[in-house]
Amino acid sequence: MSSTPTPTLARRFWETIEPVHAVAYFAPEPAEAARALGLIGWWMGYFAGRLAPLGPLRAPEANALCFAFAPARVARALPDAWAYTTPAKVLDTRIGAVEAALTRVLPPVGDRLLERLADLLERAVEGCGYEGRPLAAAWSGVRRPDSVVGRLWLATTVLREHRGDGHIIAVVHAGLTGIEATLTHAATGNVPRDLLQSSRGWSDAQWELARRRLVARGLLDRDSRLTKTGGALRRDIEHATDRLAADPVTLLGAAGVEEAITLATPLARHLVDSGLIPVPNPIGAPRP
Repeated sequence: MSSTPTPTLARRFWETIEPVHAVAYFAPEPAEAARALGLIGWWMGYFAGRLAPLGPLRAPEANALCFAFAPARVARALPDAWAYTTPAKVLDTRIGAVEAALTRVLPPVGDRLLERLADLLERAVEGCGYEGRPLAAAWSGVRRPDSVVGRLWLATTVLREHRGDGHIIAVVHAGLTGIEATLTHAATGNVPRDLLQSSRGWSDAQWELARRRLVARGLLDRDSRLTKTGGALRRDIEHATDRLAADPVTLLGAAGVEEAITLATPLARHLVDSGLIPVPNPIGAPRP
């Protein structure tokens, strides 16, 4: 039986808006803005930028929020980043950089379409609950930008972090650690192991130890493929992630979500087809 999750409305919604958010990771402007603040290396800019709304976090708290990453990778970035700049400066420059990137890379669809899409996504954000979702809650408190592209990016960010926090809840409930969840993700075949392992910062020794644990639990076979039990667990995690991401979809309604998907799909496909957002990618987002 395939481990591929059912394409629910919540999943289709995420797959369509995720590339707009992901511009923050793949466009050069945010990385350049982080370097201008004195942050050292791409990963310091990544963790400082993603976690900035939560304030000057230390490594333990950052690891709890980003537990798919190797702790050593997180610890090399935080709290050292706050010796060079402040979370407020990181947040301001990141939003400005993303606005510049989106202005440059989005296709010329017109302000009316972007305004309507931003309105729909901001309405969906109103449906988000933040119980057990600290990263989404923090981003929901960020001041709404004046520009339509800034509004669009912030709304996609709150929605995807809401979904991401829910995914962590589902993974922990399933009894997996961050690296074990990453291994089962690689075992689905949707994202190559090398891409996931290198982006998350796990060593070969750490990867092998986690693989042995999953084999012992009957979730992977000796060739690192999902067993029937492992495939079922992976499907359960994805189904739970979709269910936990359903409240914004419920508030917007099926017609509103379908309209948002229709409006966002050309933008997302342009970002992928132009080569800015690679597929496959470590996020696991496909081309819509």
